[in-house]
Amino acid sequence: MATFLYRIGRWTFRRRRLVGGLWLGALVLAIAAAAMAPAGEEEDLSMPGTESQKAFDLLDERFPQSNSQGAEARLVFQAPDGQRVTAKENKAAVEDALGSLHGSDQVGSTTDPYETDAVSEDGTIAYSTITYTADAVDLTEPTKSALEDAASQARDTGLTVEIGGSALDAEEELGGTTEIIGVAVAAVVLILALGSLVAAGLSLLTAIVGVAIAFGLVSALAVPLGLTSTVAILALMLGLAVGIDYALFITSRFRDELAQGSEPEEAAGRAVGTAGSAVVFAGATVFIALVGLGVVGIPELTKMGMGGAGAVALAVLVALTLVPALFGFFGRRILSRAVRKATRPGSERSHRVPTAAGRPGLGIRWARFVLRRPVAVLLVAGLGLGAAALPALSLELGLPGDESKSVQTTQRRAYDLLSEGFGPGFNGPLTVVVDTSVSADGDTRTTTDLVVKTVRGVEGVASVGDPVLSRTKDTAVLTAVPQTAPNSGETKDLVHAIRGAVSGVEADTGAVVLVTGTTAMNIDISEAMSDALVPYLTVVIGLAVLLLMVVFRSVLVPVKAALGFLLSVGSAFGVLVAVFQWGWAADLLGIEQTGPVMSLMPILIIGIVFGLAMDYEVFLLTRMREAYVHGASPGEAIVSGFRHSGRVVAAAAIIMISVFAGFIGMSSPTIQTMGVGLAAAVAFDAFVVRMAIAPAVLALLGHRAWWLPRILNRVLPNVDIEGEALSRHVPASVAEPDPAVQRLPVGRD
Repeated sequence: MATFLYRIGRWTFRRRRLVGGLWLGALVLAIAAAAMAPAGEEEDLSMPGTESQKAFDLLDERFPQSNSQGAEARLVFQAPDGQRVTAKENKAAVEDALGSLHGSDQVGSTTDPYETDAVSEDGTIAYSTITYTADAVDLTEPTKSALEDAASQARDTGLTVEIGGSALDAEEELGGTTEIIGVAVAAVVLILALGSLVAAGLSLLTAIVGVAIAFGLVSALAVPLGLTSTVAILALMLGLAVGIDYALFITSRFRDELAQGSEPEEAAGRAVGTAGSAVVFAGATVFIALVGLGVVGIPELTKMGMGGAGAVALAVLVALTLVPALFGFFGRRILSRAVRKATRPGSERSHRVPTAAGRPGLGIRWARFVLRRPVAVLLVAGLGLGAAALPALSLELGLPGDESKSVQTTQRRAYDLLSEGFGPGFNGPLTVVVDTSVSADGDTRTTTDLVVKTVRGVEGVASVGDPVLSRTKDTAVLTAVPQTAPNSGETKDLVHAIRGAVSGVEADTGAVVLVTGTTAMNIDISEAMSDALVPYLTVVIGLAVLLLMVVFRSVLVPVKAALGFLLSVGSAFGVLVAVFQWGWAADLLGIEQTGPVMSLMPILIIGIVFGLAMDYEVFLLTRMREAYVHGASPGEAIVSGFRHSGRVVAAAAIIMISVFAGFIGMSSPTIQTMGVGLAAAVAFDAFVVRMAIAPAVLALLGHRAWWLPRILNRVLPNVDIEGEALSRHVPASVAEPDPAVQRLPVGRD
């Protein structure tokens, strides 16, 4: 692979105008396609095969005139202090506001709170349910404006009016200041790490090109593939983070080769052949892990994985082709001014920059410290990560609703008013569907009455509404209101209790009884995510061990990497629990409401962090392996790895953390959770696992770290990630021993 990529690097360097023109053309086409494509639609979260989804599908079949998962709004009215909403003037205001909604094209029905007994016991709060014939994303602006105007009309009379439900749900938009701050931090880190505006700008520019193309493609394919705004944001987040990192690693290696006296074209080839090999394997791990999310069975999660994987694949292609092409345009200007002066033709130091002069860098000093005290470093780092992971034992999964929104939103205020007037369970009603089409007697009314009696007898049910029959009289729908809030553990237990109770009715009558509704759907998805977590984690870890065994020709290094990955993920989950469930630092991060961690997050974070963790493992240990196979002792190899890659890996991690943290300021709970989880995971993995635990373990293992049984050595393919096959292309000066590495009798070498 190294030889193949070496040729790609040299070819793109020589054909830089052609390569640059092709990428510019791809960028223009992607932007044009996105501009001309219709806007994508947000889709309801679903999971085929669950009981709640089966019930929704049955409702769509038996009640074709309605949309079981269509948009719904609740206008919640509260009388002024000391008044009742049933007072004559207040009642007139409510009826006038609701009357203004009649005749709207997308309004299916509007209930009168005074006729449906939708008034609280104390008479201060009432609500009306407005159903729509379209999904929330299909509601037109005039339809939404009519709803808001109705609320404003009632407010003008002195009533407090809030709007709940899904009708006003908005698509998440980009462009917040936090994302800009994240990119700005990345730019500053690049400048400090590379010491050159040209080199920093090149890494940032190529990443932006890849992200722009990926974002354009996602936007263009949004309608035909059903991609949502969350898919686009994830593609942007991942593409920007890995794009900058991949360009940084190849650029850093190119600068090293130039500084050692290589000609620019040769340096470009060697940079792509060596660092590019690491980029390919690092990108492949992220790609495979994200594509693997499709096995979970949730369409939205599958689309998120595919969108993110596509962005990562583009980032790899950009790094392997556009980056070396730009090397051809900028040449030695990518080096800092001091290094260019030291390596200019005619200079006494033009063939090699003395790297050992002066005090060793921080990376070298840290590596030597770890080699002197590997046990202490291992214990401190391991115990620290273990402590950070402890909150993960209290992990609770759920899906965010109106209760998780900011108290500044009308949806959240409507939620609170309904809880105050009718109880917390009123915001999460359960829908019970009775299908008698397959029963022996087909007596829908008798069977439904038995179901109503059974559900009312379940502890925790506050009320059960009157059943509604389908036109064919073979299906009935009734609503059960829990006594507890939608995301509470008691409501979860109640759903299972109702399903257990109605199973007896099914056995006696032959009917099919299904429990659904948004609350039940959220519970089913959360449980499915919990059940899939361990199998998915097993597959990911197995893949990590196999892939790293091929890359590093070792058994123990992959095992160490996999265990380190588990520590990173566990610590990240601990942070999520502490922030989103317990509220630690929630105000500082702009998170206004605590609650269960979104059920999609654990698997999604595992998939992404797995790839990113392997990024740093590959980039850091590749240089160690390279030094080891060229004759360095295990201790010397560790120092050499930190000398060449320590600073770059640290910079790359800070950049990735900044990019992920930049999305915490968005209003979407999904994106907020993802930003916190990924930023924490990268911080733990890069700075604790890869830079402390990894060298400490390698120091203790010594030569055994790079041991591979003979049978595996024959079976496993040799991908030559360290570029041994490029030795014939290495100038003599590059092959000289590393002056920054001392012979260190450290560990068990």
